[in-house]
Amino acid sequence: MLSKLDLVVRGGNVVTPEGVQPLDLGVAEGRIVRVAPEIDEEAVTTLEAAGRYVFPGIVDAHVHFNEPGRADWEGLASGSAALAAGGGTVFFDMPLNSEPPVVDSAHFREKRLLAEAKSCTDFALWGGLTPQNLDKLASLRDAGAIGFKAFMSNSGIASFPHVSATVLREGMKRAARLGMIVAVHAEDDALATKFTALQQAKGRSDAKAWLESRPVEVELEAIRTALEIAGETGCALHIVHVSSPEGVALVEAARDQRIDVTAETCPHYLLLNDKDVARIGAAAKCAPPIRDEKRRKALWAELRAGRIHTVGSDHSPAPAELKTSPDFFKIWGGIAGVQHGAQLLLSECAATAEADLPRLAAVLARNVARRFRIDGRKGLLATGHDADFSLVEFGRSHTIAADDLWTRHRISAYVGRKTKARVTDTYLRGQPLLAAGRLVNLPAPGKFLRPDKA
Repeated sequence: MLSKLDLVVRGGNVVTPEGVQPLDLGVAEGRIVRVAPEIDEEAVTTLEAAGRYVFPGIVDAHVHFNEPGRADWEGLASGSAALAAGGGTVFFDMPLNSEPPVVDSAHFREKRLLAEAKSCTDFALWGGLTPQNLDKLASLRDAGAIGFKAFMSNSGIASFPHVSATVLREGMKRAARLGMIVAVHAEDDALATKFTALQQAKGRSDAKAWLESRPVEVELEAIRTALEIAGETGCALHIVHVSSPEGVALVEAARDQRIDVTAETCPHYLLLNDKDVARIGAAAKCAPPIRDEKRRKALWAELRAGRIHTVGSDHSPAPAELKTSPDFFKIWGGIAGVQHGAQLLLSECAATAEADLPRLAAVLARNVARRFRIDGRKGLLATGHDADFSLVEFGRSHTIAADDLWTRHRISAYVGRKTKARVTDTYLRGQPLLAAGRLVNLPAPGKFLRPDKA
Protein backbone atom coordinates (compact mmCIF):
# COMPACT_ATOMS: atom_id res chain seq x y z
CA MET A 1 0.00 0.00 0.00
CA LEU A 2 1.28 3.46 -0.92
CA SER A 3 2.24 5.55 2.10
CA LYS A 4 2.06 8.92 0.37
CA LEU A 5 0.33 10.36 -2.66
CA ASP A 6 2.46 11.92 -5.37
CA LEU A 7 -0.11 14.63 -6.11
CA VAL A 8 -3.38 15.97 -4.77
CA VAL A 9 -5.50 18.22 -6.95
CA ARG A 10 -7.51 20.14 -4.39
CA GLY A 11 -10.65 22.27 -4.50
CA GLY A 12 -11.53 22.08 -8.19
CA ASN A 13 -14.81 21.44 -9.96
CA VAL A 14 -14.24 18.02 -11.52
CA VAL A 15 -15.92 17.52 -14.89
CA THR A 16 -17.17 14.09 -15.92
CA PRO A 17 -19.76 13.11 -18.54
CA GLU A 18 -22.20 12.65 -15.66
CA GLY A 19 -21.82 16.15 -14.24
CA VAL A 20 -19.66 18.66 -12.40
CA GLN A 21 -18.77 18.16 -8.73
CA PRO A 22 -16.40 19.78 -6.23
CA LEU A 23 -13.91 16.95 -5.70
CA ASP A 24 -10.26 16.32 -4.92
CA LEU A 25 -8.12 13.94 -6.94
CA GLY A 26 -5.33 11.83 -5.43
CA VAL A 27 -2.59 10.62 -7.77
CA ALA A 28 0.11 7.98 -7.30
CA GLU A 29 2.45 6.47 -9.88
CA GLY A 30 0.76 8.35 -12.68
CA ARG A 31 -2.77 7.18 -11.96
CA ILE A 32 -5.78 8.49 -10.12
CA VAL A 33 -6.12 6.47 -6.93
CA ARG A 34 -8.57 8.60 -4.93
CA VAL A 35 -11.57 10.73 -5.89
CA ALA A 36 -13.32 12.26 -2.90
CA PRO A 37 -14.95 15.49 -1.70
CA GLU A 38 -11.85 16.09 0.39
CA ILE A 39 -8.50 14.32 0.52
CA ASP A 40 -6.47 15.00 3.66
CA GLU A 41 -3.69 12.52 2.98
CA GLU A 42 -0.14 13.78 2.73
CA ALA A 43 1.16 14.30 -0.80
CA VAL A 44 4.48 15.19 -2.35
CA THR A 45 2.79 17.96 -4.36
CA THR A 46 -0.50 19.81 -3.99
CA LEU A 47 -2.13 21.59 -6.93
CA GLU A 48 -4.68 24.15 -5.81
CA ALA A 49 -7.58 24.19 -8.28
CA ALA A 50 -10.10 26.37 -6.42
CA GLY A 51 -12.27 28.40 -8.78
CA ARG A 52 -11.27 26.30 -11.78
CA TYR A 53 -12.66 23.29 -13.61
CA VAL A 54 -10.68 20.05 -13.69
CA PHE A 55 -11.30 18.76 -17.21
CA PRO A 56 -10.26 15.33 -18.50
CA GLY A 57 -7.25 15.31 -20.79
CA ILE A 58 -8.46 15.81 -24.36
CA VAL A 59 -8.03 12.79 -26.64
CA ASP A 60 -7.71 14.27 -30.13
CA ALA A 61 -8.26 11.42 -32.58
CA HIS A 62 -7.67 13.55 -35.67
CA VAL A 63 -4.42 15.44 -36.20
CA HIS A 64 -1.95 15.84 -39.05
CA PHE A 65 1.50 16.39 -37.55
CA ASN A 66 3.07 15.50 -40.92
CA GLU A 67 6.24 13.78 -39.78
CA PRO A 68 8.38 12.25 -41.18
CA GLY A 69 8.81 13.93 -44.54
CA ARG A 70 6.85 17.14 -43.98
CA ALA A 71 8.10 18.22 -40.57
CA ASP A 72 8.41 21.76 -41.96
CA TRP A 73 4.58 21.78 -42.06
CA GLU A 74 4.28 20.98 -38.35
CA GLY A 75 6.15 18.15 -36.63
CA LEU A 76 5.51 15.87 -33.68
CA ALA A 77 7.28 18.09 -31.14
CA SER A 78 5.56 21.37 -32.00
CA GLY A 79 2.19 19.73 -32.67
CA SER A 80 2.11 17.87 -29.37
CA ALA A 81 3.25 20.98 -27.48
CA ALA A 82 0.36 22.95 -28.98
CA LEU A 83 -2.01 20.13 -28.03
CA ALA A 84 -0.77 20.23 -24.44
CA ALA A 85 -1.16 24.01 -24.34
CA GLY A 86 -4.81 23.49 -25.21
CA GLY A 87 -5.50 20.82 -22.59
CA GLY A 88 -4.76 17.78 -24.74
CA THR A 89 -2.93 14.70 -23.51
CA VAL A 90 -3.36 12.19 -26.35
CA PHE A 91 -3.37 12.51 -30.14
CA PHE A 92 -3.95 10.06 -32.99
CA ASP A 93 -1.84 11.06 -36.00
CA MET A 94 -3.28 10.55 -39.47
CA PRO A 95 -1.29 8.50 -42.00
CA LEU A 96 -1.36 10.55 -45.19
CA ASN A 97 0.72 13.70 -44.72
CA SER A 98 3.83 11.82 -43.74
CA GLU A 99 6.15 11.13 -46.63
CA PRO A 100 6.13 8.26 -47.17
CA PRO A 101 2.60 7.78 -45.82
CA VAL A 102 1.87 5.18 -43.15
CA VAL A 103 0.55 2.38 -45.34
CA ASP A 104 2.72 -0.50 -44.14
CA SER A 105 4.26 -1.72 -40.91
CA ALA A 106 7.78 -0.47 -41.70
CA HIS A 107 6.63 3.12 -42.07
CA PHE A 108 4.38 2.69 -39.05
CA ARG A 109 7.36 1.68 -36.93
CA GLU A 110 9.39 4.60 -38.29
CA LYS A 111 6.72 7.10 -37.23
CA ARG A 112 6.26 5.42 -33.87
CA LEU A 113 9.98 5.76 -33.08
CA LEU A 114 9.94 9.44 -34.04
CA ALA A 115 6.88 10.11 -31.90
CA GLU A 116 8.35 8.27 -28.91
CA ALA A 117 11.41 10.51 -29.17
CA LYS A 118 9.64 13.82 -29.82
CA SER A 119 6.07 13.84 -28.53
CA CYS A 120 5.36 15.38 -25.14
CA THR A 121 1.91 13.72 -25.00
CA ASP A 122 0.79 10.13 -25.36
CA PHE A 123 -0.22 9.10 -28.85
CA ALA A 124 -1.66 6.51 -31.21
CA LEU A 125 -1.17 6.19 -34.96
CA TRP A 126 -3.60 5.59 -37.79
CA GLY A 127 -2.72 3.30 -40.66
CA GLY A 128 -3.82 4.08 -44.19
CA LEU A 129 -6.37 2.25 -46.31
CA THR A 130 -5.71 2.86 -50.02
CA PRO A 131 -6.07 0.90 -53.26
CA GLN A 132 -2.39 -0.02 -52.97
CA ASN A 133 -2.11 -1.57 -49.50
CA LEU A 134 -5.05 -3.88 -48.86
CA ASP A 135 -2.60 -6.71 -48.27
CA LYS A 136 -0.80 -4.64 -45.61
CA LEU A 137 -3.77 -4.06 -43.29
CA ALA A 138 -3.09 -7.10 -41.11
CA SER A 139 0.52 -6.05 -40.52
CA LEU A 140 -0.61 -2.53 -39.63
CA ARG A 141 -3.04 -4.00 -37.11
CA ASP A 142 -0.26 -6.12 -35.63
CA ALA A 143 2.03 -3.06 -35.41
CA GLY A 144 -0.58 -1.36 -33.22
CA ALA A 145 -2.59 0.88 -35.54
CA ILE A 146 -5.56 2.52 -33.82
CA GLY A 147 -7.58 2.06 -37.02
CA PHE A 148 -7.50 2.50 -40.79
CA LYS A 149 -8.14 5.82 -42.54
CA ALA A 150 -9.49 6.09 -46.09
CA PHE A 151 -10.27 9.03 -48.33
CA MET A 152 -13.36 8.84 -50.54
CA SER A 153 -12.16 11.87 -52.51
CA ASN A 154 -8.80 13.21 -53.66
CA SER A 155 -6.63 13.60 -50.55
CA GLY A 156 -4.32 16.15 -52.14
CA ILE A 157 -1.40 13.79 -51.50
CA ALA A 158 -0.35 11.85 -54.60
CA SER A 159 1.12 8.98 -52.57
CA PHE A 160 -2.17 8.49 -50.69
CA PRO A 161 -4.82 7.82 -53.36
CA HIS A 162 -8.51 7.79 -52.58
CA VAL A 163 -10.63 4.65 -52.59
CA SER A 164 -13.48 3.71 -54.88
CA ALA A 165 -16.56 2.07 -53.40
CA THR A 166 -15.20 -1.28 -54.58
CA VAL A 167 -11.87 -0.80 -52.82
CA LEU A 168 -13.54 0.54 -49.68
CA ARG A 169 -15.82 -2.51 -49.58
CA GLU A 170 -12.87 -4.89 -49.80
CA GLY A 171 -10.89 -2.89 -47.24
CA MET A 172 -13.79 -2.87 -44.81
CA LYS A 173 -14.31 -6.62 -45.24
CA ARG A 174 -10.69 -7.16 -44.25
CA ALA A 175 -10.89 -4.63 -41.41
CA ALA A 176 -13.97 -6.39 -40.02
CA ARG A 177 -12.12 -9.71 -39.99
CA LEU A 178 -9.21 -8.01 -38.22
CA GLY A 179 -11.49 -6.40 -35.63
CA MET A 180 -10.44 -2.91 -36.73
CA ILE A 181 -12.33 0.35 -37.19
CA VAL A 182 -12.27 2.26 -40.49
CA ALA A 183 -12.48 6.04 -40.58
CA VAL A 184 -13.47 7.78 -43.79
CA HIS A 185 -13.14 11.26 -45.18
CA ALA A 186 -16.62 11.33 -46.63
CA GLU A 187 -16.80 13.40 -49.79
CA ASP A 188 -17.86 11.88 -53.10
CA ASP A 189 -14.98 12.32 -55.54
CA ALA A 190 -17.09 12.36 -58.71
CA LEU A 191 -19.43 15.03 -57.35
CA ALA A 192 -16.55 17.13 -56.00
CA THR A 193 -14.87 16.98 -59.41
CA LYS A 194 -18.10 17.89 -61.18
CA PHE A 195 -18.93 20.91 -59.02
CA THR A 196 -15.33 22.14 -59.06
CA ALA A 197 -15.32 22.04 -62.87
CA LEU A 198 -18.57 24.02 -62.95
CA GLN A 199 -17.09 26.82 -60.84
CA GLN A 200 -13.84 26.91 -62.76
CA ALA A 201 -15.69 26.97 -66.09
CA LYS A 202 -17.25 30.23 -64.90
CA GLY A 203 -13.77 31.61 -64.23
CA ARG A 204 -14.43 31.79 -60.49
CA SER A 205 -11.62 31.21 -58.01
CA ASP A 206 -12.61 33.07 -54.84
CA ALA A 207 -13.56 31.67 -51.44
CA LYS A 208 -17.27 31.68 -52.25
CA ALA A 209 -16.63 29.63 -55.40
CA TRP A 210 -14.70 27.09 -53.32
CA LEU A 211 -17.58 26.76 -50.91
CA GLU A 212 -20.05 26.32 -53.75
CA SER A 213 -17.85 23.62 -55.30
CA ARG A 214 -18.38 21.42 -52.21
CA PRO A 215 -22.11 21.62 -51.42
CA VAL A 216 -23.48 19.42 -48.67
CA GLU A 217 -24.62 16.92 -51.32
CA VAL A 218 -20.94 15.95 -51.84
CA GLU A 219 -20.65 14.95 -48.20
CA LEU A 220 -24.02 13.22 -47.91
CA GLU A 221 -23.52 11.03 -50.97
CA ALA A 222 -20.24 9.70 -49.57
CA ILE A 223 -21.72 9.12 -46.11
CA ARG A 224 -24.55 7.10 -47.66
CA THR A 225 -22.06 4.94 -49.56
CA ALA A 226 -19.88 4.34 -46.50
CA LEU A 227 -22.89 3.45 -44.36
CA GLU A 228 -24.17 0.99 -46.94
CA ILE A 229 -20.79 -0.75 -47.07
CA ALA A 230 -20.54 -0.82 -43.27
CA GLY A 231 -23.93 -2.49 -43.16
CA GLU A 232 -22.86 -5.08 -45.75
CA THR A 233 -19.51 -5.90 -44.17
CA GLY A 234 -20.21 -5.48 -40.46
CA CYS A 235 -17.17 -3.21 -40.19
CA ALA A 236 -17.00 -0.56 -37.46
CA LEU A 237 -17.11 2.83 -39.17
CA HIS A 238 -16.15 6.32 -38.03
CA ILE A 239 -17.18 9.28 -40.19
CA VAL A 240 -14.66 12.03 -39.57
CA HIS A 241 -15.31 15.78 -39.67
CA VAL A 242 -19.05 15.66 -40.34
CA SER A 243 -19.87 19.24 -41.28
CA SER A 244 -23.65 19.18 -41.53
CA PRO A 245 -26.67 18.23 -39.42
CA GLU A 246 -27.93 16.26 -42.42
CA GLY A 247 -24.80 14.09 -42.19
CA VAL A 248 -25.39 13.53 -38.49
CA ALA A 249 -28.97 12.49 -39.28
CA LEU A 250 -27.76 9.86 -41.75
CA VAL A 251 -25.43 8.41 -39.12
CA GLU A 252 -28.17 8.39 -36.50
CA ALA A 253 -30.57 6.58 -38.85
CA ALA A 254 -27.89 3.97 -39.54
CA ARG A 255 -27.31 3.46 -35.82
CA ASP A 256 -31.03 2.85 -35.45
CA GLN A 257 -30.49 0.01 -37.95
CA ARG A 258 -27.70 -1.32 -35.70
CA ILE A 259 -24.86 -0.31 -37.98
CA ASP A 260 -21.72 0.20 -35.90
CA VAL A 261 -20.97 3.82 -36.82
CA THR A 262 -19.98 7.01 -35.03
CA ALA A 263 -19.84 10.64 -36.14
CA GLU A 264 -17.02 13.09 -35.45
CA THR A 265 -17.26 16.81 -35.99
CA CYS A 266 -14.61 19.49 -35.49
CA PRO A 267 -14.51 22.75 -33.55
CA HIS A 268 -14.39 24.84 -36.71
CA TYR A 269 -17.79 23.57 -37.86
CA LEU A 270 -19.23 24.58 -34.49
CA LEU A 271 -17.46 27.94 -34.29
CA LEU A 272 -17.36 29.34 -37.84
CA ASN A 273 -19.74 29.88 -40.75
CA ASP A 274 -19.36 30.51 -44.48
CA LYS A 275 -19.18 34.27 -44.01
CA ASP A 276 -16.22 33.76 -41.68
CA VAL A 277 -14.42 31.87 -44.45
CA ALA A 278 -14.80 34.84 -46.78
CA ARG A 279 -13.57 37.18 -44.01
CA ILE A 280 -10.68 35.09 -42.71
CA GLY A 281 -9.53 33.66 -46.02
CA ALA A 282 -6.98 30.89 -46.48
CA ALA A 283 -6.65 30.02 -42.79
CA ALA A 284 -10.31 28.93 -42.80
CA LYS A 285 -10.21 26.69 -45.88
CA CYS A 286 -10.95 23.03 -45.19
CA ALA A 287 -12.75 20.07 -46.71
CA PRO A 288 -15.60 19.46 -46.20
CA PRO A 289 -16.01 23.23 -46.13
CA ILE A 290 -17.47 25.27 -43.31
CA ARG A 291 -21.24 25.62 -43.74
CA ASP A 292 -23.83 28.35 -43.26
CA GLU A 293 -24.95 29.78 -39.92
CA LYS A 294 -28.15 27.74 -39.79
CA ARG A 295 -26.18 24.51 -40.08
CA ARG A 296 -23.60 25.69 -37.54
CA LYS A 297 -26.32 26.25 -34.95
CA ALA A 298 -27.96 22.94 -35.84
CA LEU A 299 -24.66 21.12 -35.20
CA TRP A 300 -24.63 22.52 -31.67
CA ALA A 301 -28.12 21.13 -31.18
CA GLU A 302 -26.95 17.71 -32.43
CA LEU A 303 -23.95 17.85 -30.08
CA ARG A 304 -26.07 18.69 -27.05
CA ALA A 305 -28.51 15.92 -27.96
CA GLY A 306 -25.71 13.34 -27.95
CA ARG A 307 -25.92 12.58 -31.66
CA ILE A 308 -22.35 13.75 -32.32
CA HIS A 309 -20.10 11.21 -30.68
CA THR A 310 -16.60 12.69 -30.84
CA VAL A 311 -14.93 16.00 -31.60
CA GLY A 312 -11.45 16.11 -33.15
CA SER A 313 -9.45 19.12 -34.25
CA ASP A 314 -8.50 17.89 -37.75
CA HIS A 315 -5.41 20.02 -37.18
CA SER A 316 -3.87 20.31 -40.65
CA PRO A 317 -1.30 23.10 -40.90
CA ALA A 318 0.93 24.15 -43.77
CA PRO A 319 3.66 26.74 -44.39
CA ALA A 320 2.59 30.26 -45.29
CA GLU A 321 3.57 29.84 -48.94
CA LEU A 322 0.98 27.07 -49.32
CA LYS A 323 -1.70 29.27 -47.76
CA THR A 324 -1.15 32.19 -50.14
CA SER A 325 -2.68 32.35 -53.61
CA PRO A 326 -5.20 34.55 -55.45
CA ASP A 327 -6.82 31.25 -56.52
CA PHE A 328 -8.63 29.84 -53.47
CA PHE A 329 -8.75 26.41 -55.12
CA LYS A 330 -4.93 26.22 -55.09
CA ILE A 331 -4.54 27.02 -51.38
CA TRP A 332 -3.70 24.05 -49.17
CA GLY A 333 -6.81 23.23 -47.18
CA GLY A 334 -6.61 22.64 -43.47
CA ILE A 335 -7.31 24.48 -40.23
CA ALA A 336 -4.66 24.70 -37.52
CA GLY A 337 -6.83 24.29 -34.45
CA VAL A 338 -5.19 21.80 -32.09
CA GLN A 339 -4.40 24.46 -29.47
CA HIS A 340 -7.47 26.68 -29.41
CA GLY A 341 -10.37 24.76 -30.95
CA ALA A 342 -11.41 22.96 -27.78
CA GLN A 343 -10.76 26.03 -25.62
CA LEU A 344 -13.12 28.04 -27.80
CA LEU A 345 -15.79 25.35 -27.42
CA LEU A 346 -15.35 25.63 -23.67
CA SER A 347 -15.66 29.40 -23.98
CA GLU A 348 -18.91 29.04 -25.91
CA CYS A 349 -20.23 27.06 -22.94
CA ALA A 350 -18.99 29.46 -20.25
CA ALA A 351 -22.49 30.70 -19.44
CA THR A 352 -23.90 27.14 -19.31
CA ALA A 353 -20.89 25.36 -17.82
CA GLU A 354 -22.69 23.02 -15.47
CA ALA A 355 -24.98 21.86 -18.29
CA ASP A 356 -22.58 21.77 -21.25
CA LEU A 357 -19.15 20.88 -19.87
CA PRO A 358 -20.17 17.26 -19.18
CA ARG A 359 -21.17 16.86 -22.83
CA LEU A 360 -17.81 18.29 -23.91
CA ALA A 361 -16.04 15.91 -21.52
CA ALA A 362 -17.81 13.08 -23.32
CA VAL A 363 -17.06 14.08 -26.91
CA LEU A 364 -13.52 15.34 -26.31
CA ALA A 365 -12.33 12.54 -24.03
CA ARG A 366 -14.52 9.70 -22.73
CA ASN A 367 -16.26 8.81 -26.01
CA VAL A 368 -13.03 8.98 -28.00
CA ALA A 369 -11.19 6.67 -25.64
CA ARG A 370 -14.14 4.29 -25.57
CA ARG A 371 -14.64 4.17 -29.35
CA PHE A 372 -10.97 3.44 -30.01
CA ARG A 373 -10.53 1.01 -27.12
CA ILE A 374 -8.07 2.90 -24.95
CA ASP A 375 -10.64 3.58 -22.22
CA GLY A 376 -8.98 1.24 -19.74
CA ARG A 377 -6.61 4.13 -18.89
CA LYS A 378 -7.69 7.21 -20.81
CA GLY A 379 -10.68 9.52 -21.15
CA LEU A 380 -12.04 9.76 -17.61
CA LEU A 381 -11.21 11.35 -14.27
CA ALA A 382 -11.82 8.16 -12.34
CA THR A 383 -9.96 5.78 -10.06
CA GLY A 384 -7.56 3.57 -12.00
CA HIS A 385 -7.26 5.91 -14.97
CA ASP A 386 -4.17 7.87 -15.95
CA ALA A 387 -3.98 11.26 -14.23
CA ASP A 388 -4.49 13.17 -17.49
CA PHE A 389 -6.29 16.47 -16.96
CA SER A 390 -6.27 20.20 -17.44
CA LEU A 391 -7.33 23.12 -15.28
CA VAL A 392 -9.68 25.53 -17.05
CA GLU A 393 -10.64 28.95 -15.79
CA PHE A 394 -13.35 31.25 -17.08
CA GLY A 395 -12.84 34.98 -16.87
CA ARG A 396 -12.77 38.13 -18.92
CA SER A 397 -12.52 37.70 -22.67
CA HIS A 398 -9.06 37.84 -24.11
CA THR A 399 -8.05 37.86 -27.77
CA ILE A 400 -6.05 35.00 -29.27
CA ALA A 401 -2.87 36.36 -30.83
CA ALA A 402 -0.50 34.74 -33.32
CA ASP A 403 2.26 34.93 -30.69
CA ASP A 404 0.18 32.64 -28.45
CA LEU A 405 0.48 29.74 -30.89
CA TRP A 406 2.84 26.86 -30.20
CA THR A 407 2.39 25.39 -33.67
CA ARG A 408 5.31 25.65 -36.11
CA HIS A 409 3.50 28.21 -38.25
CA ARG A 410 1.58 30.90 -36.43
CA ILE A 411 -1.38 30.69 -38.76
CA SER A 412 -4.85 29.92 -37.42
CA ALA A 413 -8.45 30.74 -38.23
CA TYR A 414 -8.82 31.53 -34.53
CA VAL A 415 -6.27 34.36 -34.34
CA GLY A 416 -8.19 37.50 -33.39
CA ARG A 417 -11.07 35.58 -31.84
CA LYS A 418 -12.04 36.28 -28.24
CA THR A 419 -12.29 33.55 -25.62
CA LYS A 420 -13.47 33.48 -22.01
CA ALA A 421 -11.84 30.11 -21.34
CA ARG A 422 -8.17 29.59 -20.63
CA VAL A 423 -6.30 26.36 -19.97
CA THR A 424 -3.82 27.18 -17.21
CA ASP A 425 -2.37 23.73 -16.50
CA THR A 426 -2.17 20.38 -18.27
CA TYR A 427 -1.00 17.16 -16.60
CA LEU A 428 -0.08 13.88 -18.27
CA ARG A 429 0.09 10.83 -16.03
CA GLY A 430 0.38 13.12 -13.03
CA GLN A 431 3.23 15.24 -14.42
CA PRO A 432 2.85 18.86 -15.59
CA LEU A 433 3.20 19.73 -19.25
CA LEU A 434 1.65 23.18 -18.85
CA ALA A 435 1.92 25.02 -15.52
CA ALA A 436 0.44 28.47 -14.91
CA GLY A 437 0.19 28.98 -18.66
CA ARG A 438 3.79 28.01 -19.45
CA LEU A 439 4.95 24.79 -21.09
CA VAL A 440 7.31 22.89 -18.82
CA ASN A 441 9.25 19.62 -18.67
CA LEU A 442 9.69 19.44 -22.44
CA PRO A 443 10.51 17.16 -24.04
CA ALA A 444 8.55 14.74 -21.89
CA PRO A 445 8.49 11.49 -23.85
CA GLY A 446 4.99 10.44 -24.75
CA LYS A 447 3.93 6.82 -24.70
CA PHE A 448 2.61 4.84 -27.63
CA LEU A 449 -0.97 3.57 -27.22
CA ARG A 450 -2.46 0.62 -29.03
CA PRO A 451 -6.13 -0.39 -28.85
CA ASP A 452 -7.16 -2.99 -26.33
CA LYS A 453 -8.27 -6.27 -27.82
CA ALA A 454 -11.95 -6.33 -28.71
